[in-house]
Amino acid sequence: MRVSAWLVCLSLLSTPALAGNDITTAQNVIRAQEQALARDDGPAAYAQAAPEIQARFPSIEIFMAMVREGYPPVYRHKSFEFGPSQVEDGSIAQRVHIVDADGEAWEALYTLQTQPDGSLKITGCSLLKVGQAV
Repeated sequence: MRVSAWLVCLSLLSTPALAGNDITTAQNVIRAQEQALARDDGPAAYAQAAPEIQARFPSIEIFMAMVREGYPPVYRHKSFEFGPSQVEDGSIAQRVHIVDADGEAWEALYTLQTQPDGSLKITGCSLLKVGQAV
């Protein structure tokens, strides 16, 4: 994600969270994926991804390889704690504080969107190493 897009997303998180039930649901979706990844349960992790993500990574094996290679702090970590969130027009941005397996701090920004069936699915995740210059 480009730095300017990251900053725009972070600015959205500075306002108070709306719709507490939506936030709780979003955190449950993210947590379900995080726990599935910890168990190497590809089908359960993949099930939390939005159809657009599944289209870009059209099999569980391809999706899991992308997570392992592109998102090691999400795949394996020491801690994973929710930070601020924002709800707007059926979309949710949720910040997550992560400490990776090597003890390095990261900020993840998950985006989720309400699907036609009313469920929430993960539409993206951006990582920024804490202390990294923007």
